[in-house]
Amino acid sequence: MKMLRRPSHPGVYFKYTILDERGISITQAAEYLGVTRKTMSEFVNGKAKCSHAMARRLAESTGTGVAFWINMQAKLDTWEAENMDMPENVKELPKEMVA
Repeated sequence: MKMLRRPSHPGVYFKYTILDERGISITQAAEYLGVTRKTMSEFVNGKAKCSHAMARRLAESTGTGVAFWINMQAKLDTWEAENMDMPENVKELPKEMVA
């Protein structure tokens, strides 16, 4: 079933529900997760996807599961793919080839 609302980016979710709630800065979060400040900033501002490595770091640092972060990114990716413009030159494949 196609989702109507764009899912939250995992980085934006992390910023508002973890960092802001706990009073943790982006610089501090980067130190806790062992990444650069630039990497953390791009992630929490929705400019970088949640990689498997980032999901693992987030899971270890927050006590959540890796799947939580990967699934959140997958839902966003799915929504974006379903809502992108379809190229005009794409055609449906035939059900079976006639010889």
